[in-house]
Order: sequence, then C-alpha cells, then structure tokens
Amino acid sequence: MGRLSTHVLDISRGKPAAGVTIELQRLEASGGRIPVVTVTTNADGRTDQPLMAGEAFIPGVYELIFHIGAYFRGKDVASAGDFLDVVPIRVTLSDKDGHYHVPLVCSPFAYSTYRGS
Repeated sequence: MGRLSTHVLDISRGKPAAGVTIELQRLEASGGRIPVVTVTTNADGRTDQPLMAGEAFIPGVYELIFHIGAYFRGKDVASAGDFLDVVPIRVTLSDKDGHYHVPLVCSPFAYSTYRGS
C-alpha cells in the first residue's frame, strides 16, 4: 500500500528542523480542499508517522504546507519570516502502492524539494 512521508532540514543551521508545522490537504477537481492531517516535526525534523499510509493513502493531488516562517521566528533568526513564511508544495500521487517522500530543505530565504526515497 502507498505511503507519503516528509522531513525538513534547516540548511542555515545545518540541522534537522524540529517544530515545523506541516499541513496536508487533498485538492479536489472542484477547487475545494480537504484537510488530511496537521503534524509537527520531531527532533530529527521528521514526522512520527507517515502523513498517509495504507488504507488512508488515496491517490490524488495534494498540497503539503510547511510553516517555516514561524519556525525561523522561533529561532530568533534575523529577518526570519520577512521573506518566506508558508511554503506550499503541490504534488500528484498517482501510484496507490508508491512510496512518496517529499523533503523540504530550507533557510529563511530559500527552499528546495525533491522526490526522495
């Protein structure tokens, strides 16, 4: 069965980003959004459980919403949250048996993502 996971790395500090709030929403063809889960990263910058797995994994279009501005403001980073606040990443999960890993590598001023394993 399919699975969606994530983690967040703070490249400005060279450490996992603990305490980042992440929302997962399913996007409907009608334009609506269905909240799936809201989680916070642990000390390793990961979530304690996959965002979706097994029977709960439904192929479709999703948005992961990373609240990195609040994270950086909590670290007292100069100008934190003045540029990047919320980072939305929209993905299509089409394989019902696929493992999708969507990490976020970020600083207060830039971010990157990729499909990991």
